Amino acid sequence: MRVFYSDPFPFPLPEGHRFPIQKFVLLREAVLAARLVAPEDVVMPPPITDEQILLAHDADYVRRVVNGQLTAVELRRIGLPWSPELVTRVRYSVGGTLAACRAALEDGIAVNLAGGTHHAFRDYGQGYCLFNDSVIAARTLQAEGCLRRAVVLDCDVHQGNGTAALTAGDASIFTFSIHNEQTFPLHKVPSDLDVGLEDGAGDAEYLAVLEPGMRRALEMAEADLALYLAGADPYERDLLGRMALTRDGLARRDRLVLEMCRQAGLPVSAVMAGGYTRDVEDTVEVHLQTVRIAAHMAPTWPKPGPVHKSS
Repeated sequence: MRVFYSDPFPFPLPEGHRFPIQKFVLLREAVLAARLVAPEDVVMPPPITDEQILLAHDADYVRRVVNGQLTAVELRRIGLPWSPELVTRVRYSVGGTLAACRAALEDGIAVNLAGGTHHAFRDYGQGYCLFNDSVIAARTLQAEGCLRRAVVLDCDVHQGNGTAALTAGDASIFTFSIHNEQTFPLHKVPSDLDVGLEDGAGDAEYLAVLEPGMRRALEMAEADLALYLAGADPYERDLLGRMALTRDGLARRDRLVLEMCRQAGLPVSAVMAGGYTRDVEDTVEVHLQTVRIAAHMAPTWPKPGPVHKSS
């Protein structure tokens, strides 16, 4: 199984900023220390190109992101200060999701240690998300004739509003989101299938609705590739998620999602998405658990069949 990373490209943040920039290098180091995959399979991806970004985003918005011309209002909505380093990092992070999708179509399953930027809309960013990696990756592969249909399985605690908006009316990308209905974003954009939970939902309640939701999503999507957003933020110690899943519950979530995809013979690109615990090590442990489960399942993953050409 190949694992992709982008942490060698840090970007400056004000002191005390709550975006957990340090979790990415800690996670890569933990993956290597745990020997979950061979060191040569932990790979830096190529950066995403403007041409690939434009498959999902407005040209003027992309230009202004790249050139540092976003307004103060736009930057507040994103929640990150602009810098050239931020643009570089985003290119590699989104590139990691595309690379993981390519690897999944070859091997069955792959992981991006970043990604999951599901609050990015066509012409604006939001919630630490500038460009929507899932939609860019799916549309790039579709444009290349490597992919017919994709399904986004969004298990981040926040609803994937940007992904839903970008794919509205696009039958080739099916969106499934299971999330806290009461937390950010306050305005939810309907996915193809949404499962909303209340504040404080725990393992039993979450897993009881995840399984039928997954089954319905996979049946409706008829996809050739799944993009799994394995957010750590439903965790009971997360500062932003307001849910109560334990680490064991999150492990059961990961196994359920991945096992259903494996049984369906569906390649999976897993990305880490959100996680905002007070102690960043708690978030890293949840993400590491996801990578460990994926690595354990990888040797028995069905090899993908012939590539479906776009119609």
